[in-house]
Amino acid sequence: MNTEIVGQCWNCGADLSQSDYGREADCLACVKPTHVCRNCRHYATGRPNDCLEPLAERVLDKARANFCEYFEPSLTPAAAGASPGPEDLAKAALDLFK
Repeated sequence: MNTEIVGQCWNCGADLSQSDYGREADCLACVKPTHVCRNCRHYATGRPNDCLEPLAERVLDKARANFCEYFEPSLTPAAAGASPGPEDLAKAALDLFK
């Protein structure tokens, strides 16, 4: 059994090994699915489909397990609340003119 740490859970940050990334596998610490966009190295908010892989099929819920063939674990997963809120965006826009 491979116990080498290859990534972290997108939700709680727990260390995950290669065997923890199965299609129906969940994080042992927080019981969230691990084979999700937020745990993938191709995940990039703002890109089409929030993915760097142009051939990947569209996935609507980035925190739900999926069948993406391009999935590769990320060493730095996107946190559950990583997307900026409307207040953050408005502040950033106002800061441009200071």
